[in-house]
Amino acid sequence: MTTRHQPELVSPELLALTRELGRPERDLVILAEGNTSQRLADGRLVVKASGARMRDVTAEDFVTVDVEPLMELVTDPDATQGDLTAALVATGPDGTPRRRGSIETLVHAAVQAVAPVEYVGHTHPTEVIGLLSSTLAEESFKLAAYSDEAVVIGRPLFVPYAQPGIDLGRVYHRCLLEYAEREGVLPQLVLLANHGIVAIAPTAEGVDAISEMAVKAAAVRRIAYSVGGLVPLSEEAVAKFFARDDVAERRGNIAAGRL
Repeated sequence: MTTRHQPELVSPELLALTRELGRPERDLVILAEGNTSQRLADGRLVVKASGARMRDVTAEDFVTVDVEPLMELVTDPDATQGDLTAALVATGPDGTPRRRGSIETLVHAAVQAVAPVEYVGHTHPTEVIGLLSSTLAEESFKLAAYSDEAVVIGRPLFVPYAQPGIDLGRVYHRCLLEYAEREGVLPQLVLLANHGIVAIAPTAEGVDAISEMAVKAAAVRRIAYSVGGLVPLSEEAVAKFFARDDVAERRGNIAAGRL
């Protein structure tokens, strides 16, 4: 298992995305919550280290991990949380420990194991966690509330609660595989019960847009529930909407960062 501290591999785009998601006024994270990652050309991941605040990270606050060994832990029923924690200790060029990857690194690695995508952002927005900690957690995002939400976040994946770390990694990986088999693509937004969100996109701008829309979508639902309940778009209406050429073009532009 190889986890390295290689600040020189951290891109300006990943730094900018991490700091942007960490801005206090956006209420996506506080303290050292949340993490981001970028896939390298050789398939490894650069992911935020444990204990670093997103709003003011530097290249020193990231580690580089190999995806395959981490996923071997996920699929090994005998692997423990201690095994994962040990695997995330990053060493420098001299082999001495420098930093440790986020305990939520598996949220990023599992995406790459199912279908490689360049950027992943994981945050804990108050508006969304409020819904995901309620009796309406699984139901609330099953259908889109309005058209622009459908364009930006598509059909979200709901993942039942599991303790962050290897337990969550296993449940999350299984749910991703099931979604990809059913839909033919990865979800753009993953909703983690009692936890937060994961935004998946080929660009940093796409991750930012998905994260922002998730917060608005949650706020819309909170308002709707407060005045009697949500009346979402029908599955048929969303399917017809997705089938339009102009909507497909717009969805592609958002994913590519052409907002």
